[in-house]
Amino acid sequence: MARRALVPTSALLLFMQSAIVVTGGAVRLTGSGLGCPTWPECTPGSYTPVPNQAEGQLHAWIEFGNRLLTFLLVIAAIATLVAVLRSGRKDLRILAVGQVLGILGQGVLGGITVLTGLNPLTVAAHYLLSTILIAAAISLYSRRRLPAMRTTPSHQSDLFSRAHVSIAALVVVLGTIVTGSGPHAGDADSPRLDISILYTTLIHAIAVILLLVISTAFYFSSATNSETKRLLSIFLTLTIVQGIIGSIQYLQKLPELLVAIHLLGAVLIWIGAWKIWLSVQRQEVSTIQ
Repeated sequence: MARRALVPTSALLLFMQSAIVVTGGAVRLTGSGLGCPTWPECTPGSYTPVPNQAEGQLHAWIEFGNRLLTFLLVIAAIATLVAVLRSGRKDLRILAVGQVLGILGQGVLGGITVLTGLNPLTVAAHYLLSTILIAAAISLYSRRRLPAMRTTPSHQSDLFSRAHVSIAALVVVLGTIVTGSGPHAGDADSPRLDISILYTTLIHAIAVILLLVISTAFYFSSATNSETKRLLSIFLTLTIVQGIIGSIQYLQKLPELLVAIHLLGAVLIWIGAWKIWLSVQRQEVSTIQ
């Protein structure tokens, strides 16, 4: 029974880790990042929004709603940890404990982000920690039924998988720099990186092109197994669509809806990149269902 509980709890955890990134983006895109101007309270003297809040009632509730989702994420992480401990799966303990500790760390980092007035560097750190937690949640979910054994891939597959996941991570990091230099700060008075968005977007685009080249070469490599090829075909499709959306949103001067779709695409691409890494480096990996 405890082993079976790992399936829904780990699935919920992965979903919530991904969803919290998208909802966090919604907070930023609606200009609600400082709807609750302090932390851990929403406003001085109250943990919830108060009537006639100076920052705007709607913005306050949007930000507060995102904070509430964090509690659901904590519940999912604790439920997964309990299921892991009750199942006797020692191979999953570090991953499960890491989720709980990582989420607590996110809470603190989120508070620092608010208290620094949405400094773009702390916003970026907040997002990047989420990508690490998403990767760990994918690893946990992929091993929900059977332990994953470390493999000894061919030299070519090993190099391709390492290069692929590294460049995907670079694309994610560069994306946070583009965000930090762009117009959607989360609040009208929040600081921006003193870097031209034209240059950051260009560098980001070059990294995406490099990722597409590596992905294509990886796909056609004779050393690539069938499961990795399947994942790469999905990944290439997502990346091309993401590139098209990114180009359109830049030409349209970053409308909020397209930016939100692009953020969702970034989460899906990172999930795909990590699953490709696992398909080469681990013997038993289940697909996300």
